Amino acid sequence: MIKIYDMNEVRDQDIFLRHDAVKDVSQPVAEIIRRVRAEGDAALYHYAREFDKVELSALAVTEQELDEALAAEEPEFLAVLEQAAKNIRAYHAKQKRQSFVMEEKEGVILGQKIMPLARVGIYVPGGTAAYPSTVLMNAIPAHIAGVGEIVMVTPPGKDGKVNPAILAAAKIAGVTQIYKVGGAQAIAALAYGTESIPQVDKIVGPGNAYVAEAKKQVFGQVNIDMIAGPSEVLVIADGKSNPAFVAADLLSQAEHDKMASAVLVTESRQLAQAVAQELERQIPLLEREEIARASIDNNGKIIVAPDLEQAIDVANRIAPEHLELCVDSPFDYLSQIKNAGSIFLGRWNPEPMGDYFAGPNHTLPTSGTARFYSPLSVDDFIKKSQFSYYTRPALEKEYRQVSLFAKKEGLTAHARAVDIRFDEKEAGT
Repeated sequence: MIKIYDMNEVRDQDIFLRHDAVKDVSQPVAEIIRRVRAEGDAALYHYAREFDKVELSALAVTEQELDEALAAEEPEFLAVLEQAAKNIRAYHAKQKRQSFVMEEKEGVILGQKIMPLARVGIYVPGGTAAYPSTVLMNAIPAHIAGVGEIVMVTPPGKDGKVNPAILAAAKIAGVTQIYKVGGAQAIAALAYGTESIPQVDKIVGPGNAYVAEAKKQVFGQVNIDMIAGPSEVLVIADGKSNPAFVAADLLSQAEHDKMASAVLVTESRQLAQAVAQELERQIPLLEREEIARASIDNNGKIIVAPDLEQAIDVANRIAPEHLELCVDSPFDYLSQIKNAGSIFLGRWNPEPMGDYFAGPNHTLPTSGTARFYSPLSVDDFIKKSQFSYYTRPALEKEYRQVSLFAKKEGLTAHARAVDIRFDEKEAGT
């Protein structure tokens, strides 16, 4: 059963503490990466047999398989995918940046050039659940940014096929290439390339501990989005809140995995006790009951604060991945929220709206990193180059200042590079 604390009984750093031991997988992941770099596709086929228990004849998903996936899905679900994609596109289109040019000084032109990454890799988990939403949330911002090639990797089932819902989402989102590879070996293939899988510039998307460790180890060879930890939600709810709603919102994250954390902060002890009872009523109703039970019992918490302002202060110190604000007039409190991945305002906006449909991204900073990381966006799929241009008269006005600056740093060659242009002897040679 979930535990109830007074605010002064639990430390900030313990609120999202996971009680399951985190296994160190750095060595096996390093070996997987080494082998993929050395053996290419042969290693990928080997690991498909070892980890996925499947004998693959090819790594790439064919157009026929994509067409079959679309035909296999119910029209109603395809319509939902299309509408979700439309919402995600509309939201992320607002994030697109423009290049700029400045001509504020005579003879000087400065600017910034925005360019999409040439090729990105998207990791989509398989295993205990299939996540077509992950495809939409990662591929659509890349597509809006103008990325030329969007390469998706995802583990196959034992039948050698990819979940049709994932393939349907990939088709809708504009993924250009799909490969039946999962785990650390997929990350290695994207980072270094194999005979079949092209090397990418950046890897995005969530995964298990092996995937997260692999992303960490290949960072520098390629860019990555972030090292994501287990899912977490912090709900701030006042005493007027419906305890059944609050319990359901906590469980929507607890069912992700046993390491997920669900926390309620409220000023009402009565609500705290009612939510604890609701959790006990609702958990047995879930298909993923065992996972949700472990998450709530081991990592869940209810914290009773003196008032809503102090509840918000707790949230800001914790910087949760998902933050629900279940209060009247939630916009009155929005300016007080300083650290959160995604903020859900009001009693009628449960977190799953953000996971699937509303439009904002669901790839979010976890483990307190919302203090300095942002949700995945179009910005993650662009790069910037800056440029400058000086005429001779413009440089002549400013070169002495640059020369002085360089000499102050002891870099006389820097100073000479500007001085030489106005040295009559040197300029005449």
